[in-house]
Amino acid sequence: MKTRHKNRDTPDPEAASNEIVPGLWMGGHYWVDGRVKPRQPVVGGEFDLVISLFSRPDHGPGPDVDHRVAEIPDAPLTCAQLSTVQQLAQDAAHAVSSGHRTLIRCNAGFNRSGLLMGQTLIELGYAPTAAIDLIRQHRSPWALNNRTFEEYLITGLDIARFLTGLDTSS
Repeated sequence: MKTRHKNRDTPDPEAASNEIVPGLWMGGHYWVDGRVKPRQPVVGGEFDLVISLFSRPDHGPGPDVDHRVAEIPDAPLTCAQLSTVQQLAQDAAHAVSSGHRTLIRCNAGFNRSGLLMGQTLIELGYAPTAAIDLIRQHRSPWALNNRTFEEYLITGLDIARFLTGLDTSS
């Protein structure tokens, strides 16, 4: 099941979600099991906070879970979208630091969730390259295959927001 339009050579995720650091999980809305059978995980109450950067009806979480939805494209982001990523990363870092199990998810669990996961790890004190390495080690080597998102993390979202906001038409 290939649902992404870009990077057609990117394999499908092999797990619904993966724990990147204790209490902080990264995942998507589908994965393919060992028999190459597509699965669509439904999140119930196993997390305290779920942040969805892509959403589908009937994929949870349960009604007692703090669920934040901020759909963003798997493409260059606007200043407002980068600001949203920064705020959600602060929220996720605070939740994890407070002992709350947190899931960050998008469609496949590679790029949009990778950007937010990377920024969350930076908020938790990791260097950008260390955050990217952790994501690829624990989620997939294919995570953050959107080079723009990787560059946002390495450059820093404050600088990326500033550069995105420059009016180059004058």
